[in-house]
Amino acid sequence: MARRAEPLRPLDRPRRERIAAFRLGLSAESRAAILLIAKGYRILARRWKTPFGEIDIVARRRGSLVFVEVKAREHAGDAAEAVTERNQRRIIAAAELWLARNPADAEREIRFDVVLVMPGKIPQHIANAFDATR
Repeated sequence: MARRAEPLRPLDRPRRERIAAFRLGLSAESRAAILLIAKGYRILARRWKTPFGEIDIVARRRGSLVFVEVKAREHAGDAAEAVTERNQRRIIAAAELWLARNPADAEREIRFDVVLVMPGKIPQHIANAFDATR
């Protein structure tokens, strides 16, 4: 007796929550970039992907090179707590790769900032939020 072919299933679609989270992240990163530009930063890269993870924003201002993590939450405290030690290690590792690929930037002051984005509020920029010695 011949086997019946399995009916073709539609490709699994991402859940609505994941799509909404992705869009929220893009919006938060755009708001953070606008804030940084208004403060005189030059955006070098957004969503820079590495084997270690992604850096949300890489920017320069004067003699500084800044790696920026963007967190969007309902409350600033929740956003700040979302920048965990694991996140920090991932960002630092990705930043080291950036510096290896862009050796001229290694001469600059290196900083790790965080921008907290909350609905209906101006984003909060925390300069030097953590350092690479942790």
